[in-house]
Amino acid sequence: MWRSGAVLLHALVAVIFGMVVAASSSALADDPKAGRKKAAKCQVCHGYDGIGKNPEVPHIAGESEIYLIRQLRAFRSGSRQHPQMSIIAKGLSDRDITDLAAYYGALKLTVEVPEF
Repeated sequence: MWRSGAVLLHALVAVIFGMVVAASSSALADDPKAGRKKAAKCQVCHGYDGIGKNPEVPHIAGESEIYLIRQLRAFRSGSRQHPQMSIIAKGLSDRDITDLAAYYGALKLTVEVPEF
């Protein structure tokens, strides 16, 4: 009797743990729609389209979300320095960063190879 009760208890704990993990990860899912709204801070240099507006600003449209998250976190922590980005990134939460990365990462670029 004790053994079956312990097995049932472990199963119940596993199910509850799984539900908590699923709920928390969906609550933290990247939101490109929210990222688009947050991109207002970024549009001066990177635009809503993710294309740098002057030669010194990188294009970030279609860039890997993982790369964008790493770079924004590096600017925020100070391990990567840039006069404007270091200031801007300091005010970003983890959620802001993942939402922005989801938005700019979701932008699609097309490439046309010229005929030679």
